[in-house]
Amino acid sequence: MFISIFYIWFGILTISYFVILFGFLYFSYKSDILNNILSVGALFFVFINVLLFLILMVQDEDLHQETLPLFTFTLLLPIVLVGATILISTALVGLFRLTAKEKDISKFENRMENKLKELSKIKKDIMRKINHVLIFIGLVGVWYISYDTVRGYAKNDDNNKNIKIDPDTTNMLYLYFRILTKPKSIENIMLSLQWFYYVLFFFFYIFCIIMLVNELTRKTRYLAFPFNILPILIMSDEEKQSYCTYLYFSIGQMFAAFLCPPMVFFAILGMSSIGDLMTSQIGIRYGKRHISWNTNKTYEGTIAGTITCFIICVIFIGPFYGLLLAGAFMIFDMITSKPIKLSDNLLIPIGCAIIYVIVRYALDVDYFSVILQFI
Repeated sequence: MFISIFYIWFGILTISYFVILFGFLYFSYKSDILNNILSVGALFFVFINVLLFLILMVQDEDLHQETLPLFTFTLLLPIVLVGATILISTALVGLFRLTAKEKDISKFENRMENKLKELSKIKKDIMRKINHVLIFIGLVGVWYISYDTVRGYAKNDDNNKNIKIDPDTTNMLYLYFRILTKPKSIENIMLSLQWFYYVLFFFFYIFCIIMLVNELTRKTRYLAFPFNILPILIMSDEEKQSYCTYLYFSIGQMFAAFLCPPMVFFAILGMSSIGDLMTSQIGIRYGKRHISWNTNKTYEGTIAGTITCFIICVIFIGPFYGLLLAGAFMIFDMITSKPIKLSDNLLIPIGCAIIYVIVRYALDVDYFSVILQFI
């Protein structure tokens, strides 16, 4: 029954993705070449694979009853709701401008900007990055509660191993090749990834769609969205020509959530949030030795961030990958945004995700999660 309308929904989803990609390129700051290339590349990779997996799911009749409709609606519903929100928000803003005595909303924005200028550099940095930390803490909390609950139900079950992570499911490149070469294996592979993998991906998928629309509507000046005020709170004057850092963060994390198993993704998310915040805070408060080719950053801040990242990675994926990804973080932090004009919010999650996938596939070394040994 669902297959008869699936291709209509699939067509709407495909058109929506290409509209988003076109809009991103059209409104992008043309001088921001590397950020544009990496962002569009990450978006295109995720979108095209989502469409590919839906097509492969159509070929397996066992997935037609529940799984295919669930995935299709979960992918499309955020886009439909966001589109409706744009129409409602634009209508409300237009009505406000027609009826309000003070029709120039920019005056309100200027008052907020003036208040924000009074904040210290330390407070501004915390305001810019604390949301990333809260997302990390919230998702880890949800994972812990759900994992503990599932484990409780499984205590008296002989299938207790079902809540453990099969090493084969952490070799994502192997699974990807297997899906492409053996399409009929998609059901087994999807079930083996376990449900929390999809929770993480869909969270950042929805978050990324919202942030994309927020930035695109901000750039048009004719459309409105409820979160258009966010850039005023966290963007500098120089950044307003480009896209806001939260968009790069959401794109990078969506890519990493798609490519990595949950524990690896938690490590990457922790590096991008807590590690990045520690780097800037230590650099601002105590940094004295500036990096010669990147004077906005200090060695003290980079070292503090690298140590923090290593500790986070050891907790979630063990010392081997901890050294590997913490070393990558240190290099990425030192070269962004000078001498390479590239956002660390993009490079860190995308770069670390690719490094993990390649090393995991080439060396066949699985991660060791310390946190799983204590819960």
